[in-house]
Amino acid sequence: MRKNVILSLALATIAGAIVTSCQQQAAANTEAVAVDSNKVSVTFESKVKYGEHLVTIGGCGDCHTPKKMSPQGPVPDMDNAFSGHPSQMPIPDIDRKMAEAKGLGVTNDLTAWVGPWGVSYAANLTPDSTGLGGWKEEQFIYALRNGKHKGLPDARPILPPMPWETVRLMSDDELKAVFAYLRTVKPVHNIVPEVMPPVSAPSH
Repeated sequence: MRKNVILSLALATIAGAIVTSCQQQAAANTEAVAVDSNKVSVTFESKVKYGEHLVTIGGCGDCHTPKKMSPQGPVPDMDNAFSGHPSQMPIPDIDRKMAEAKGLGVTNDLTAWVGPWGVSYAANLTPDSTGLGGWKEEQFIYALRNGKHKGLPDARPILPPMPWETVRLMSDDELKAVFAYLRTVKPVHNIVPEVMPPVSAPSH
């Protein structure tokens, strides 16, 4: 009887250890991310899923995803999601001097903007060589923390309407999750045009 009890305890201990080990391995494989906010705990199955959530609620695709026309008007072109301003699309046909002095102009898909800063284009965020393909995680974080194009210290500033001043307030874990997600989207080969300076010096 005593031997049976000892054997049962031993088997239970072994089984428990196996279950615990499997659970730990599963958690490691999915890189589960737990987020505590106002005492409400939300768990995402992976860093990538957490990044997808942040990109979605942050509205990144509003400008970085081109649009196509539908019976309901412009809708996101998901075949080219996050690929930025289409290289073949012209800027708005407006009086740039007037727009830069008094307001702004924008393409109907929100990927090109004209304002006092000149003309800026939504960047290609896909993991293609024309997008984030050659970027490192720390480069991505530096770009959004410091508002520097391509995450390079000596590069030009990131121009409006990109709200990097707000995005820079995200935690390192959040920015890493966003980068991890963007590395999983479909690569799209699209060379976004270079920014254009203002047509005239701003008035004072």
